[in-house]
Amino acid sequence: MKAYVYAKCSTCRKAMDWLEKKGIPYEEIAIKERQPTVKELQAVQAAYGGELRRLFNTSGMDCRAMELKDKLPGMSEKEAYALLRSNGMLVKRPFLVGEGVGLVGFREKEWEEKLG
Repeated sequence: MKAYVYAKCSTCRKAMDWLEKKGIPYEEIAIKERQPTVKELQAVQAAYGGELRRLFNTSGMDCRAMELKDKLPGMSEKEAYALLRSNGMLVKRPFLVGEGVGLVGFREKEWEEKLG
């Protein structure tokens, strides 16, 4: 399992602590330096019923500066993936992907249900 995180993100740190306490192995990846692949983005999007918006950190500074919240509804998947691949700060984090698992953000109840 891969966990794309931002070191200064308190939510990411909470999620990594939770994974550690549960003994769930993962590879930690710095999302600013290496963004999820298109295949990984597609897997997580599928885990959320195809909802493309779930992949974006819409409350983040970069998304707000680009006014993506308003632009997302008219954006193609190809355009969205290109944006997410170009700037890891646009990706909702933590971004967890693995065999049969796709999660963004950290909601303990949701993670417990999927990874328990």
